[in-house]
Amino acid sequence: MSHSVLQNNRLFLGMNPEEIDTALHALNARYQTFEKGQIILHAGGQTDCVCIVIYGSVTIENNDIWGNRTILNIIDSNDFFAETYAILKEETMMVDAVANEQSRIMFLRIGSLLEGGLEPEPWSNKLVRNLLMISANKNLMLSRRSFHISPKTARGRIMAYLNSVSLKKRSRTFDIPFDRQQMADYLNLERTALSKELGRMKQEQIIDFQKNHFKILP
Repeated sequence: MSHSVLQNNRLFLGMNPEEIDTALHALNARYQTFEKGQIILHAGGQTDCVCIVIYGSVTIENNDIWGNRTILNIIDSNDFFAETYAILKEETMMVDAVANEQSRIMFLRIGSLLEGGLEPEPWSNKLVRNLLMISANKNLMLSRRSFHISPKTARGRIMAYLNSVSLKKRSRTFDIPFDRQQMADYLNLERTALSKELGRMKQEQIIDFQKNHFKILP
């Protein structure tokens, strides 16, 4: 991964190439490639690493003992995950991180940084500041999902989700990161119920869509 790409990653925001090199070395950066469906981090385990998606994408999901799956997020290329568990490394993970396609992951061990095992330097101060901002944004994301699944009806959940994406994109026309099964899992709906309701909303000219491309009609 080039320095120009990493400099655009929120974790390395404000760092120059030399600082990035120092950070990668100090945090024992390592890489691993995962095939589609392969679990990167397991629920019930622990980690002290922040994971950056070099290429591919990763699904963050909760799978209970009855086989029910709830999708919490899709992590795209140059984004990252597991920062909360890396900070609270004694905390047991409640989710699985699963490769959505062939994906290459960078692991950064931040435990020593947060425990004071490294001397304070400009790059480490920037990284801690960035982690704080990232954690705040992730908390906001979880709050949004709670809002999306709070309506009791399938239509209410669909409209809450599509409205929030439209506001974020500042457009009535947008792509969502989910296929139908993933969208159903994210909204805690049966896929059949989701598909039927989307079909009704399209017939009633509330929305139009083609696969994951949506348009909210006036």
